[in-house]
Amino acid sequence: MNVKTRIAPSPTGWLHIGTARTALFCYLYAKHHGGTFAVRSEDTDRVRSLPEYEEEILAGLKWLGLEHDEFVRQSERVSRHKELLETLVAEGTAYISEEESKSEAGKTVQVVRLKNPGKSVTFTDLVRGEITFDTADLGDFVIARAIDDPLYHFAVVVDDMDMEITHVIRGEDHISNTPRQILIQEALGAPRPKYAHLPLILAADRTKLSKRHGATSIADYRNEGFLPEAMVNFIGMLGWNPGNDREEYSLAEFVEAFELDGVQKHGAIWNREKLLDVNQQWMRKLSDEEFIAQGSLSSPDNSKLQKIVPLLKERAKTFAEARDMITGELNCLFTAPTLDLALLTSKSDATAVHLRALLELHEGLADDMTPDEIKALLMPYADGISKEEGGRGAALWPLRYALSGEERSPDPFTLISILGLEESRVRIQNALDILG
Repeated sequence: MNVKTRIAPSPTGWLHIGTARTALFCYLYAKHHGGTFAVRSEDTDRVRSLPEYEEEILAGLKWLGLEHDEFVRQSERVSRHKELLETLVAEGTAYISEEESKSEAGKTVQVVRLKNPGKSVTFTDLVRGEITFDTADLGDFVIARAIDDPLYHFAVVVDDMDMEITHVIRGEDHISNTPRQILIQEALGAPRPKYAHLPLILAADRTKLSKRHGATSIADYRNEGFLPEAMVNFIGMLGWNPGNDREEYSLAEFVEAFELDGVQKHGAIWNREKLLDVNQQWMRKLSDEEFIAQGSLSSPDNSKLQKIVPLLKERAKTFAEARDMITGELNCLFTAPTLDLALLTSKSDATAVHLRALLELHEGLADDMTPDEIKALLMPYADGISKEEGGRGAALWPLRYALSGEERSPDPFTLISILGLEESRVRIQNALDILG
């Protein structure tokens, strides 16, 4: 069988994390089986659907690497929906009903209702097994507000039928929609696709993930500086288990491994801290040049920027954090510090003595030394200071503060390595001049 899946977002808002995860699973299942992945923009809500939302949704899917093979816009299919509504009415499986408008008192409208046979409907869910509904309670339900204005259930069935969708993979909140859609399929003589309902993505409090829990759109995370590879890796493991302890997958590796029998039945918990860790792992895989380019990083001194990339990889979990570090605690590397005498001398009354001794040792350093090599030459002096005299902090604190002018900064050996011998010597001497 040729597999064809679809993701059908409504362009009434940004691309939600849950929709993105569903799109990923649809894409993975189709590609794993050599099939087709389609995107259908369900834009028939004429008030709330906006072109900019559709553009953002498509951009978000592309950013994740989920390139579609087919694109359909539901609003362009209204004539087809009307044609089949008229066919059902003509055949007697649906009828037009004159009813009082719910929005305008005293006004009547013509809605289209499906004649419900009131039978039990059973379908096999590829995640949850056999599910049965008694449709008698649904009555003759409305399938169109007017003959040219179909409701969601009818339009979805017609579009899936015409697009030849073989597998409908969607969130578990759509399970209750399935019996209505099966009755419509039977009225139209449409083939029944296979269904797979995915567990919802839940917040830590086990409620449905929403804006009150933080960012929920792909655009938010993209703007914050997350990598698409990390986002795919993270959401791909939400509600799916490969059957082993492996946690790192690229999109191509997911395609190779993905099957619906790995989808779990219980809700998947959204964990931002875990996402940050996953993102940092993928950031660290980048070369220094890729890191700078993908993070859109810039500074007044490109040579220093190159030198601080290892620091950024060690500390930053998003590119937004990396950019903040460059303009924040690492800005001292690009701007000469302004020192506070009280802070400079806060660890020892012998600050000047220690800085002079360290400056003498500094003369023995070479430009190509690593932070560890610089530490090997300077640290013995600091280790030799007794606890009564303040210990190693009596020397290392004023050295780091003299180099950075910040209470929080990288260690002094890293600072010297990045600043270079000449600039670091000038900064130490400047601190000594302040001390008199």
